[in-house]
Amino acid sequence: MEVGSLLACLLPSWSSVSILAFYLGYLALAGAILPGKVVPGAVLSDGTRLHYRCNGLLSLFLLVALLGIAINMQLISLTGIADKGTELLSVTFIFSVIVSLLLYITGCKSQERSPSLMAHVTGNFFHDWWFGIQLNPHFLGIDLKFFFVRAGMMGWLFINLSIFLKSLQIGNVEFSIILYQLFCTLYIIDYFFYEEFMTSTWDIISERLGYMLVFGDLVFIPFTFSIQGWWLLRNKVELPKLVALANCLIFLIGYIVFRGANKQKHVFKKNSRAPIWGKPPKVIGGKLLVSGYWGMSRHCNYLGDLLLALSFSLPCGASSAIPYFYPLYLLILLVWRERRDDARCSEKYKEVWTEYCKHVPWRILPYVY
Repeated sequence: MEVGSLLACLLPSWSSVSILAFYLGYLALAGAILPGKVVPGAVLSDGTRLHYRCNGLLSLFLLVALLGIAINMQLISLTGIADKGTELLSVTFIFSVIVSLLLYITGCKSQERSPSLMAHVTGNFFHDWWFGIQLNPHFLGIDLKFFFVRAGMMGWLFINLSIFLKSLQIGNVEFSIILYQLFCTLYIIDYFFYEEFMTSTWDIISERLGYMLVFGDLVFIPFTFSIQGWWLLRNKVELPKLVALANCLIFLIGYIVFRGANKQKHVFKKNSRAPIWGKPPKVIGGKLLVSGYWGMSRHCNYLGDLLLALSFSLPCGASSAIPYFYPLYLLILLVWRERRDDARCSEKYKEVWTEYCKHVPWRILPYVY
């Protein structure tokens, strides 16, 4: 019966399809018409750039306001997302598979020669479907890669908010839940406040759009990053004050390192002479930054991200390993990504990269790894 009930919950309903369609439709429309800073992306191999309208924060606040009005008018449920969590997971998964297959088919047929749309077909279906064929595919003028990241991050927030409202409804609001919700909300709002920094990340610059990124953005980010919230909804955790304080410090340190490192990288890519920590930046080979956080380790931003992920799980206590899936997964992902990036940079920069590694020997955590 339990297996049968679970399978029944996973079956998509028209209401879950409608929620996803409304959500993605709203984001597409808001992204196109709302005002926002237009940011140039990285220079492509032919010297051109893509441009991104960074209005995610305004889109987020407007959607919160619209949902608040709809809830007040009793047009939608306070806990609709939490009540249909497994259905939404299922329909979003199916959607990600369909989208990635369409990207594969259209990519194979593309005759475009621009770097952002040129097809990279290996002939291995699984490889091409998984990693993608085109760097920046568009649909109706929408940069799909940038759009899916926005949808995933915002979806994570709305799942969390619905879970929190569900906790209020059943009378299970412990300090641990408030702490988790606060950390995640601050992190997501900060992401959209600095949304333009996304344009200089590995995903946007180097990864082609295939199932790996589509699934990661639309399914993995919102539905697995919120595991802690789902777990706290069903389990009461009373945090000692000292543990809560340590949790806050980990979040604060993680945020300072994560945001500081990403900001230094973004500013350096826009202006290689901009001072870092009040001093002119030190550069190897004219391109590789070894000042500030980037003089501590080659991926100091990953360290900050890992500390933040840990801070999201610590409010759940130590009675179960389930809430620690996210930081564990992120550790594996970032180590794998760091290795891939190291190999790519070694091939691209050759002896300059070797010299750079001598100046910055640590990969993520200084003096450890």
